[in-house]
Amino acid sequence: MSRLKSATLVAILTTLSACASIMPQPVNVGDTATEVITKRGQPSHRVKDASGEILEYATGPWGQRTYMAKLDASGRVTSFQQVLTNEVFATIKEGQANKDSVLRTIGHPSETSYLSLRDLEVWSYPYKESGVWNSMMHVHFDRAGIVRQMMNGPDPRYDPDKRFPFGMFLR
Repeated sequence: MSRLKSATLVAILTTLSACASIMPQPVNVGDTATEVITKRGQPSHRVKDASGEILEYATGPWGQRTYMAKLDASGRVTSFQQVLTNEVFATIKEGQANKDSVLRTIGHPSETSYLSLRDLEVWSYPYKESGVWNSMMHVHFDRAGIVRQMMNGPDPRYDPDKRFPFGMFLR
């Protein structure tokens, strides 16, 4: 094998091994909270749940992924999943869900805002819609903390026309 091919192969293998070493270890059903923290680090949030506790891990580019480790009363994992998905968003029911249930379902928002004309608080969650599109889900709450509307659309942070100062040169 030529030196160039050998050097290329070594570079590829080194890169792959570096990637593998920074990949978090998998969390398994039955793991203890201590094992989850050892594998994933300290959670970004901890939420009490009727059946135990939820360890929230907000991660990814601009927070497009949030993993939830649901623990039972004995502190063992009952489920571990990425929750910023179309399927999980669909479980939040307008007129029924409230702030607490949203926190337990999809975690803490990346940002909050307020729509004064409609008197609604908005929690925003960046995510990869269908695993492809850079999107933002907006959950709207009334004053009582009940979900009144959910809207998604393109994540404006990825719109080159909105990124100053370069956007003005792309027209």
